[in-house]
Amino acid sequence: MRSSLYSVAMPFDVHDFPGASRRDRAGTRQSRRLVAAWLFVVAAMIAVMIVLGGATRLTGSGLSIMEWAPLMGTLPPMTDAEWHRLFALYKQIPQYSLLNPGLDLGAFQQIFWLEWTHRLWGRLIGGVFLVPLLWLWGAGRIERRLLPRLALLFVLGGLQGAVGWFMVRSGFLPESIAVSPIRLVIHLAMALLLYVAIVWTGLSVVRPFRLPPAAGLALRGLAVVCVIMLGATILAGGLVAGLHAGSAYNTFPLMDGHLVPTDYAVLQPFLRNLTENIGAVQFDHRVLATLTLSVVLVMAAVGTMGAPPVGLPRNLAGWLVAVVAGQYCLGVATLLLVVPVSLAIAHQLGAVVLLTLVVIALHHLTGRLGSAVYSASRIDSNASLAKDTGGKDP
Repeated sequence: MRSSLYSVAMPFDVHDFPGASRRDRAGTRQSRRLVAAWLFVVAAMIAVMIVLGGATRLTGSGLSIMEWAPLMGTLPPMTDAEWHRLFALYKQIPQYSLLNPGLDLGAFQQIFWLEWTHRLWGRLIGGVFLVPLLWLWGAGRIERRLLPRLALLFVLGGLQGAVGWFMVRSGFLPESIAVSPIRLVIHLAMALLLYVAIVWTGLSVVRPFRLPPAAGLALRGLAVVCVIMLGATILAGGLVAGLHAGSAYNTFPLMDGHLVPTDYAVLQPFLRNLTENIGAVQFDHRVLATLTLSVVLVMAAVGTMGAPPVGLPRNLAGWLVAVVAGQYCLGVATLLLVVPVSLAIAHQLGAVVLLTLVVIALHHLTGRLGSAVYSASRIDSNASLAKDTGGKDP
């Protein structure tokens, strides 16, 4: 009986480009590289978006724009009157009266520009995804079975903007000086899901795969665990950020002299501690980060012991070890120094880089054999297609 872990392909994945018609340009090496390059550009923009989102939270800029205008909001304020109108709106929310009562127009403009850039970047991502998608589809460059997933990803991207506004609105509630940590984590989770899906799709276009050998099942399962653990750690970090929990318990490895903070279960019912208790949220993030470090190191070590096609390339394993160790140390430094903005942003960027490497490792372990099968099956069709195109590489 085939195990579902043999193939962790996503819905509508590309399994058999070799079956495409010779006249279908979507199956050529050139088209696949073009589509993959486009998807990787979109993924890189989403990575920048995630870091920008973290910067807006760290600087308190996320509530500086009180209007959601998907089209008109593309343009920044052009007149002094418009600046004063927006500043007057900001003065009506609790963040101004409770946290920034002495803020002047110049200081408001500084936080406004960061949030405006964050929103503008989201709009640019939508354009960079949609316009090439329509062109590539019209030119016959995209394999038909990819279209449902790409359409779904575009819808999810648009939904992410709405979820972002849903998050921001929580900061306008009475007595609120920041957005809801729960809504922040939902917004972050959707961004990570979208990012991973696009990276995976791009890798699958470059290297279509079939059912991997059973010999690598344990290692692929370990890679799946790495992705899950890292995702949970990043989301726990989102809760830490949302509660400003990094500004407390600034010692390591003990927390105020204890391995487990004394107030870990102070809230009732108990589940509230997992999302509202500063000590509990920070402790959970520490534990998840330590477990993730351990699992990634084990995967890198075990992966280099296996022979192709069931192992990891040594350079990829080396990068995994270096990045996960550096990310862990960066997190500790950020905590000990009481969350300086530069280190916190670097820590968020490191999380995205590590997630990318783990996804690449999982895809490699899933698709290595399929890549070899695909390459062999393409030899005859490429040779014939080369004759039809005057000897040029398709």
